[in-house]
Order: sequence, then structure tokens, then C-alpha cells
Amino acid sequence: MEKATLYSPNISCGHCIMSIKRAVSALQGVTSVDGDPAAKKVTVEYDTSKVTLDRIEATMAEEGYPVQK
Repeated sequence: MEKATLYSPNISCGHCIMSIKRAVSALQGVTSVDGDPAAKKVTVEYDTSKVTLDRIEATMAEEGYPVQK
């Protein structure tokens, strides 16, 4: 299991976090998604044998929350 903290400048409210949670949680291998809209960040725990960080980031971008690197 891996844990990653991802930042997106587009996160502004609880609704943003809910949208990200819904989309990212649907990916096979993601075990938890938590967010902090004030810090514009999402923390994801995932199984690297089932999903890649790139796929998680792409899913966030598809929802309108591109990850800032």
C-alpha cells in the first residue's frame, strides 16, 4: 500500500472533495480518499499492484482537478 498527498489549485470547497472522492474511490485498488479543501489537498491510499499514481492523477484531472506538481 502507498499513500500520496496530491495538491490541486482547483479545490475550493467540500463539493470539490466529494467529486474527487467519488471518482477516485471508484478506481480498483484505491482504499481511502480524504481531502482538505482549505489546503487544496487530497490524500489517497492505494494498492500499487492494482492502480498507479498516474491513473489517480488522471482521474482527478478528468474531474476538473489537475494535480499541481
